[in-house]
Amino acid sequence: LVREAEAIHRLGVPALALFPVTPPEAKSLDGREAWNANGLAQRAVRAVKQAVPELGVITDVALDPFTTHGQDGIIDESGYVLNDVTVEALVKQAVSHAEAGADVVAPSDMMDGRIAALRAALDRDGFTQVPILSYAAKYASGFYGPFRDAAESTPSFGDRRAYQMDPANVREALRECELDVAEGADVLMVKPALPYLDVIRAVSESFDHPLAAYNVSGEYAMVRAAAAAGWLDEEQAARESLTAIVRAGADIVISYWACEVHRWQ
Repeated sequence: LVREAEAIHRLGVPALALFPVTPPEAKSLDGREAWNANGLAQRAVRAVKQAVPELGVITDVALDPFTTHGQDGIIDESGYVLNDVTVEALVKQAVSHAEAGADVVAPSDMMDGRIAALRAALDRDGFTQVPILSYAAKYASGFYGPFRDAAESTPSFGDRRAYQMDPANVREALRECELDVAEGADVLMVKPALPYLDVIRAVSESFDHPLAAYNVSGEYAMVRAAAAAGWLDEEQAARESLTAIVRAGADIVISYWACEVHRWQ
């Protein structure tokens, strides 16, 4: 990881988003490994910041890598995700990331009220300068497949439609963004990016906050697979894809092409 971070920094990529793969023996029903001060994510943050302090480190705040069932929250006996109990756990996780040296915490869980709770806890513990990048409009998408396979975070039952957003609904995205702004989010994000360019545009026109867009694994993998088959030119298709995301209104793009883009320049 440190070697990769050093290479990323040399290319001029400004920040790295970390997502841990938790070994099965460290997973639990309540995902308590998420706030372990010596957990993989926390050790990774410390290692990167020590080796490359100028490289921004963004951490994922969510329980799905740490729960035995793969849901983003703590569940009851029936499998229902408990929102408020989960938010309490997310607060502990975010603070542990800030203590490890994270530059930005990015809650991807989609629980209600978590932005306000995280902001209050970070401020209380002296991390007033740690911004919150909110996955404000995160859709229940079919484009997450390659990431979930790599991160071993596919839910063992059901899906995440109870707390992620309906792909057909753009008005809900605006309401979610409005709530997160009111609760103290510093940056808003739309995820995925390419199938939701209209949402990116709507959010960018409605709010003054910086707007990020996540060019997710499925979007990336489609172009890579087509290029490998000889059906299109990867560099041209990638440039068009990323340009479209920025053209729609994104100020920040999280993408697996980040290093390639800097090499192509």
